[in-house]
Amino acid sequence: MNNSDAHHEWITGKGALTIAGTKVELEITVPAKPVRATRMLPVFQQLTNAVVKVGVSNAEATGAQISCTKGCGACCRQLVPIAESEAYLLRELVEAMPEPRRSMIRNRFAAAKEKLQSSGLWQQLLSPGELSTEARRQLGLTYFQEGIACPFLEEESCGVHPDRPLACREYLVTSPAENCAAPSAETVQCVVLPGSVSRIVQTLTATRGVNWLPLVLALDWAAAHPDQSPARSGPEWLQIVFQQLTKQ
Repeated sequence: MNNSDAHHEWITGKGALTIAGTKVELEITVPAKPVRATRMLPVFQQLTNAVVKVGVSNAEATGAQISCTKGCGACCRQLVPIAESEAYLLRELVEAMPEPRRSMIRNRFAAAKEKLQSSGLWQQLLSPGELSTEARRQLGLTYFQEGIACPFLEEESCGVHPDRPLACREYLVTSPAENCAAPSAETVQCVVLPGSVSRIVQTLTATRGVNWLPLVLALDWAAAHPDQSPARSGPEWLQIVFQQLTKQ
């Protein structure tokens, strides 16, 4: 990536990535000084959107159409994996909300916690890194069956759509939208992406041996765990993510 504009705080660069044989041109502005991953999330969101665009283009080239639309919130009852850095950002987002919305969102998180505790799922969610792939899959199915809506879901649409987690950005389907109400491998066809930025960020920002945590734990977890992630300059963060993405 070649710098086109630089000063003491920001660096703007233009460049290109080849992802699954598709060239993706980017113009990204990043911090010049070392920052924690939370401050890089807008950049990671931009990169995720670019990767998703490739996947959508490939799907549409086969005649498929994206079924996801505003007001279709079935997937917003799934167990959403987020990175530690995203938990901090979501907590900041909620804390910055005006009242009474801030209290309303907090109450939704609290209600979800209470329901998960009564169902016995809360304790499992506290240690996701200890779960095998199969156990995680089963936990996801059981969680969905509880019907707990994302605390940010409003009128079946995302109430924080511009700031939604990376994993949410990566989840798109081409099967009929109504199939998402009772998802299975046979009834739901997800858009195949050439890489997953969310998984890279989850791994890069993990500081406690856990690559991901459930979105529903975000506020509690961020309040209890000070951010101990490493600080890197924007170009350094991008270089690491690009290397991992091209390997995928």
